[in-house]
Amino acid sequence: MRRFGNPPLPGQTYRRRTGVYALLPRNGKLLITEQLRPEPDLQLPGGGIDPGETPVAALHREVMEETGWRIAGPLRLGSFRRFVYMPEYDMWAEKICLIYIARPTRTVGPPSEPHHLPLWMDADVAARKLGNAGDRYYAGLL
Repeated sequence: MRRFGNPPLPGQTYRRRTGVYALLPRNGKLLITEQLRPEPDLQLPGGGIDPGETPVAALHREVMEETGWRIAGPLRLGSFRRFVYMPEYDMWAEKICLIYIARPTRTVGPPSEPHHLPLWMDADVAARKLGNAGDRYYAGLL
């Protein structure tokens, strides 16, 4: 599986964390989320898969939590991994990122997840400004 970002640190133990992330294009723009804490970061909407949850169910839940939008027709495009420290969980993680493309269908309210703001950004701009190289790579495919 392709890796983006830094290689694993020698001697560091990483916990594998699989998550789902969405490319949500509409009219030349991409719906992304700005996570305000612990530091501002532009991201594809998504996150970890809960125990017993399917990836597609997690994708629907995560997009709703972080953007307030419902989606339809998710299609898996690929995956990548990255090795990072996650300060919100105080852990080192090998993040397995499953990337989907889906259609944002309607907004039903504000994000329910604290410190997230939905943003519509020109897709080519998002492909340059997203906070990690894997997200930028997949946004650049649009």
